[in-house]
Amino acid sequence: MGLSTNDIFERITPRVVRDFAEHGVVLLRQAIAPAWIEKLRIGIEKNIAEPTARGRIWDRDDNGHVCFYDSQVWQRIAEYRKFVEQSPCAQIAARLMNVKRVNFFFDAVFVRTPGAQFRTPFHQDEPYWSVEGFDTCSIWMPLVAVEKKSALEFVRGSHRWNRHFRQANFGALTKDERDQRIDFPDDQCEPFPDIEGNRDKYEILSWDMLPGDCAIFNGRVIHGGSGNLSHDRDLKVFSTRWLGDDVRICFRKEGMDPDHSQIMTQLGLKPGDRIGGALYPEFRFELA
Repeated sequence: MGLSTNDIFERITPRVVRDFAEHGVVLLRQAIAPAWIEKLRIGIEKNIAEPTARGRIWDRDDNGHVCFYDSQVWQRIAEYRKFVEQSPCAQIAARLMNVKRVNFFFDAVFVRTPGAQFRTPFHQDEPYWSVEGFDTCSIWMPLVAVEKKSALEFVRGSHRWNRHFRQANFGALTKDERDQRIDFPDDQCEPFPDIEGNRDKYEILSWDMLPGDCAIFNGRVIHGGSGNLSHDRDLKVFSTRWLGDDVRICFRKEGMDPDHSQIMTQLGLKPGDRIGGALYPEFRFELA
């Protein structure tokens, strides 16, 4: 059974808030009630049947294993929208970031068929986004049971390294031009560290997870994975992104995914602005 709303907020103690700030990632067990999980399962089947223009197949191997991705679908699928607007996620994000208000940024859906081996390379999220700032929070929530070997992995504390890395070009993996990221010789970024080839040098966190469990992480934490599925295990994940006090709009010449620059410009938002409006609703709370 999922915890009640009051129970989950009581579990976000000052120690958990400190852990999120220090480690960049925390695991909240059974944070989301089964009724929400069931609604999202209904929504994700609608999403798979009718992807948006942003939906794409990241990988399809010779054995027919498929990795599907879509984003920014919450305004079209009623189950997603209700979850964004009414679930505890906004308040969970606010409490962990220790802020009084958060803006919803976007939703992302990840689906892998049983046996899929496509691995997401280690990367950071925030450098791909159309915003910049430290106060970010992603809630990665599987809708099916996930084995540790197949779950997302996090490099503890990497959000505080204060280093700027040249991020992976996902377009080279997916062969989709929308995923392309351009490298500039003068970008002053360091080569991305070889986490996978030097796993013993880093503290890498991951967990067995059940529906209702949430891995919640800062957008600058190095993470990757979600591959190596057993032949009888699929993966369905609904993920939400939340923005806190210091986040401002930033259009990046090397590329963004998802690229919000056009819609932000149409909404009258410009680089340096705080995000807002109906597409990025704000939620306000009192600090605990």
